[in-house]
Amino acid sequence: MTLIALNSHSSTPLTDQIVSAFIKLVDERALRSGTRLPSIRQFALDHGVSRFTVVQAYDRLVAMGYMGSRPGSGFYVSPRPRPSVSKEPPLKLERAMDVLWLLRNALRQPSAVPAPGAGWLPGSWMDEDGIRRSLRLLGSKSGDFLTGYGHPNGYLPLRELLQHRLAEIGITADTQQIVLTKGATHALDLVARYFLRAGDCVLVDDPGYFIMFGALKTLGAKVVGVPWKADGPDTAIMEALIREHKPKLFFTNSVLHNPTGATISQANAYRILQLAEKYNFIILEDDIYGDFHPGKPTRMATLDQLERVIYIGSFSKTVSSALRVGYVVCKQEIAEQLSDLKLLTGLTTSEIGERLMHQLLTDGHYRKHIERLRQRLQESRGNAIHKLEKFGLHPFVEPAGGMFLWISLQSRTNPVELASLAAEQDIMLAPGTLFRPHQENSPYLRFNVAACNDRRVMDFLSRNL
Repeated sequence: MTLIALNSHSSTPLTDQIVSAFIKLVDERALRSGTRLPSIRQFALDHGVSRFTVVQAYDRLVAMGYMGSRPGSGFYVSPRPRPSVSKEPPLKLERAMDVLWLLRNALRQPSAVPAPGAGWLPGSWMDEDGIRRSLRLLGSKSGDFLTGYGHPNGYLPLRELLQHRLAEIGITADTQQIVLTKGATHALDLVARYFLRAGDCVLVDDPGYFIMFGALKTLGAKVVGVPWKADGPDTAIMEALIREHKPKLFFTNSVLHNPTGATISQANAYRILQLAEKYNFIILEDDIYGDFHPGKPTRMATLDQLERVIYIGSFSKTVSSALRVGYVVCKQEIAEQLSDLKLLTGLTTSEIGERLMHQLLTDGHYRKHIERLRQRLQESRGNAIHKLEKFGLHPFVEPAGGMFLWISLQSRTNPVELASLAAEQDIMLAPGTLFRPHQENSPYLRFNVAACNDRRVMDFLSRNL
C-alpha cells in the first residue's frame, strides 16, 4: 500500500520528501497517534525506494517525535504535544537585579595525557563527523542568524524539540517555559542570581559540583552540604540541616551524580519533594548526564511537574563543550524573569550554536551517537572496575551508566598527595577534597572510566598504592 506520493525527478531528496509528507499527514490528523506504520522493508517495496532512504527518514522522524519504535512490534505514530498557545511575554526590565556577573573559566582540557580526573569525554569519542556535516549544511543557509542576535529565550525550533524530549521523560512544559543558555553552568548561575541574596542559605550535594560551590560563594550565599548515599541525598540529615539553616534552594545532580555516579531512587525523590513543600524551598535539578543512563531513571521534575523543581540540561557532555548549548525549564513566570536576567547579563545566546544543535538532534545522528557512547562507557566502566579491584579499590556504587567512578583509597594514601605526584608525571587525578563544599578532607578519588584504559594510569597506581 502506498502511504505517500514520491517524485524521483524532484530536486528535493527522497528522504526529505518522506519526512515532510509524513509530518503533514500527522499534523493534519490523517495519521492518528498509535497508528502502526509499514516496516522499513515494506515501505521501501511499496514506494520503490532503497531501504537506506527509509532508514534515514524513519530515524529523522523518530528524532523529531513523530514516530516511535517498539522492539519486536515495529514503528508507530507518536502522540504529539498540544501546540503552544501562550503569547510572547513582555520584557520586565524594571526587575533588574544588582548582582555580580560571574565570569568563571570552565575547566580547561589539560595538555597532559592521560586524564582520569577529567570531567568530560575524550574528543575522539564525540561525533566530530556529524558536527562537521551539520556545520557545512548550516553554512550553506542564509539569514540574519549568521550576524544578528537571537530570540531572548533561544531558537524556537530547538525549544520545540526540547518540549518533545521533555515529554518523553514525563515533563510537561510549554516552549515559553524553556530558556536556552550557554551550557548548564550558565543556567545554574541565572537561577542562583535570580533567587539568592548575600547571606541566603543554599543546600548542595556533598560531594558535588565544585565549580558551582565557587559560584554560589561569589554571590555571598551560605553553602551547606547534604551527604549523598547510594540512593541519593541523606534525607534524615537533610531535614535537620533544613530546620537549622532554612535554605532557599537545593542544588542537586540527581541522575548519574557527579562525582559518585549514583542515581536518586523514587522513594528518595518523593521524600525530598515532601521536604521542599513542608519547608518552602526550591529544588534545582541538574540532569546534565541523564542521556547516558540506559534506563528510565527518576527525575524530580517529572514527579513534581515544575511546581517546586527547576530543571536543567545541556549537550556539553554528550555532543560538544564548544557549542555551549544548555537549557533551563521552570514555571513560566520564573522563565520570563530568567530570560530578562539573561538579556541583562549577556544578551542572547548564539543562534548559530542552537541551530547547529537542532540540526544534530533532528537528522537522527544524536540517537545513534548516544547509543554508541552508552555501550562504549559500559565496556570501559567494567574494565576500569576490574582493574581497580586488583588494587583492592572498590567504587562507592557501581553506576548504571555515565563516566564516573567514586573510589575510596581508605587509609592507604592521601588522595591530594597522590594527585600531586600524578601531576608531576603528566597524569591528571581528581581528589575528593575538590568535590566537598568547603574543601573538607576526603578519602576518595573520582575516576573517568573513559581515561582508565591507558596503561600509564594503572602503572602509576600500581607503583604508588
